Amino acid sequence: MTLSSVDLIHENMLQRQSVGLLAEPAPNKQQLDRAFQAALTAPDHHRLKPTRFVIVDDEKRQAFGDLLSHSMEDFDGIDPAQVERVRAHPLRAPLLVLALTTLTDHPKVPHYEQILSTGAAVQNFLLSLQSQGFSTIWRTGAVVESSTLKKALGLQERDYISGIIYIGTTDKALQQRTNHPLDGHISVWQSDADLVAK
Repeated sequence: MTLSSVDLIHENMLQRQSVGLLAEPAPNKQQLDRAFQAALTAPDHHRLKPTRFVIVDDEKRQAFGDLLSHSMEDFDGIDPAQVERVRAHPLRAPLLVLALTTLTDHPKVPHYEQILSTGAAVQNFLLSLQSQGFSTIWRTGAVVESSTLKKALGLQERDYISGIIYIGTTDKALQQRTNHPLDGHISVWQSDADLVAK
């Protein structure tokens, strides 16, 4: 039976998975731009455009790893072995994309809405890449709180590095996901009148 376009879209969402170790090929510019277009359709109250993306391509991964390890110096008591692990993180995938949230003070749009907008953009981005045959993993870690890293990315201290997205291809056979049980996650709101009627 042929799946409808609606079924295909829904199945793509249901099968979204994070994959930790990724290899070539990475998406080309056209494929990546398609995913960015999907990302930027995310809800954005008053069109404040809080989300920015920064591409770290294959040739810059080592330099970005050096920046990450240097940024870890902002924290006290960090194990040197952890610093070296962080330096190697960008080598886990052929392409990285940073998702940044730049906050705007607005009387009708609290900061948390702007942060959620970036989260929605990242999800759209991941789903678009998956529909094009690529795998991803969305990571953060302590380093995203580093003042050194934020400054290097042109952020203010209050802004967020909302994710480091690793992108590539996997030859790993991914286990098919089953539907999530909804019990415990869904409820129907009841008013006081409903409760009294019972």
